[in-house]
Amino acid sequence: MDHRSEDLGWLWTHAWLSVVPVIVGLLIALPLGWLSRRYGWLYPPMMSITGLLYTIPSIALFVLVPPLLGLSSLDPLQVPIALTVYSVALLVRVVADGLASVPDEVNQAATAIGYTRARRLFTVELPVAVPVIAAGLRVATVSNVSMVAIAGTIGLSNLGQLFQIGKDLSTPTAYYPPIVLGIVLCVLLALVLDSVILLLTRLATPWRRAVAAR
Repeated sequence: MDHRSEDLGWLWTHAWLSVVPVIVGLLIALPLGWLSRRYGWLYPPMMSITGLLYTIPSIALFVLVPPLLGLSSLDPLQVPIALTVYSVALLVRVVADGLASVPDEVNQAATAIGYTRARRLFTVELPVAVPVIAAGLRVATVSNVSMVAIAGTIGLSNLGQLFQIGKDLSTPTAYYPPIVLGIVLCVLLALVLDSVILLLTRLATPWRRAVAAR
């Protein structure tokens, strides 16, 4: 029973460590992606910078964040901070490309009926770009589930602890169960979070269902 409670605690921690960086990352990526779309000269350097950030190995970022921000080596904040960097790096391009996918005639129609630039962005461009942005959110979320597990191997509490427990055991019959359990729980968590994003996307784009029903 104690082990089950511990596993559930790790699962909950793993879930919020995966989701929070995506939400924060999206909030940061939205203005950066819009700026990259609005000012064409900004797109190439922005994509280069975010691309370079995304190539940093996660274990290296987990090690670098604490001394840079004055955190302890086992401070759980290092995980959401590091994963927010990855989420922003991935989502800036997604937001920019999502806004670019909005047909010009849609923007022109909104402008013709008197929409200001801000109103057009929030009521036309972003809603139309939701499917593209949601696809990026799915990738970022599933990637975060995987990378959070890596943080468990350096002593931070989440499902990655199961891999560390298995690694420390000496015989295959002993180390397989916790490792397999960790894999199964990570996969299930990723599937659940992916399904939630799909559901929210459907709710946010009712017109797509109407078109498909014709």
